[in-house]
Amino acid sequence: MPKIAEIEYTPNPNAVKFVLKEAVALGFPKSFPNAETAEHDELAKGLFAVGNVTSVFMQDKFLTVTKTDDKGWPEMLPLLAAPIRAAAGVGGGQAPAAGGPRVFSKVDDENDPMLKDIRMVLESAILPALAADGGGLELIGRHEKQVMIRYMGACGSCPASLTGTLVAIEGMLQKEVDPEIVVISV
Repeated sequence: MPKIAEIEYTPNPNAVKFVLKEAVALGFPKSFPNAETAEHDELAKGLFAVGNVTSVFMQDKFLTVTKTDDKGWPEMLPLLAAPIRAAAGVGGGQAPAAGGPRVFSKVDDENDPMLKDIRMVLESAILPALAADGGGLELIGRHEKQVMIRYMGACGSCPASLTGTLVAIEGMLQKEVDPEIVVISV
């Protein structure tokens, strides 16, 4: 059973990050943008059952819950703690996969050197910062110099994700991969 080590507020006022003592998702993130997608995951299903939950994001030893505006965190936190404490951890207490957060990707980049470079920059510089705030991103693909991403976790509905964060990601990819890259959030 995962124990809650800390509860951290994120830059998104409707998202809270639970830092756990045991992993709930190893390596790749698990994102549940609605209750229907959580049907086969007991922990995510339990969190949605609390009510007022709009999304759940899990990666390694943290999970982020995003809620509606209807209820405040003082009301929600005790209700969310119960399914987290009742959940089964993964990996028998193993440490997360080496190398830190990984990019969840819908594209096969084996034959695309630019996508490989993009993934490397995202995993080494961008994802650790997003994970620190309870979020992540999914690499949807690219068309020529346009890179499509989808925010997950706290980043998914955060006002800063479409302004400062997107500009920072684009700037880093332009510096490290190609100066003509344009990043689009889908």
